[in-house]
Amino acid sequence: MAKDESYPMTVEGKQKLEAELEDLRLNQRPQIIERIKIARSYGDLSENSEYESAKNEQSMLESRITTVEHMLQYSDVVDNDDVESDMVNVGKKVTFKELPDEDPETYQIVGAAEADPLEGKISNDSPIAKGLLGHKVNDEVVIEIPAGDMKVKIISVE
Repeated sequence: MAKDESYPMTVEGKQKLEAELEDLRLNQRPQIIERIKIARSYGDLSENSEYESAKNEQSMLESRITTVEHMLQYSDVVDNDDVESDMVNVGKKVTFKELPDEDPETYQIVGAAEADPLEGKISNDSPIAKGLLGHKVNDEVVIEIPAGDMKVKIISVE
């Protein structure tokens, strides 16, 4: 992976990743190791589905640990102190409405590592966020989305 790679995130997002990493290392890893140990005691490993399942789970867990460590190592905690208060940026909540007369929608723009659309958090890499970033309240913006262009007006930025 490139050394200049960074993962923009909020302070809360970084804290959540740190907590996840701690849980993976201190809770989940020992549990899987114990499952492997128990499965080994059943004897022949070539036909031992419990052992195979635990080893697969261990592989996925170690992969997730590596991913989270990488994201934390290259995290870029967003500081909005230098950004105008009415400008859309990572970490801010933006309310906009699709023109001409749709209902307003509110999303917080976050880094990809903490995106959760069901909680109203969209990735800064998403088409909507990319189209809104850098714009201000009352700006009308044309956003390119897979379904075609969408014209929106930014109502508020928090």
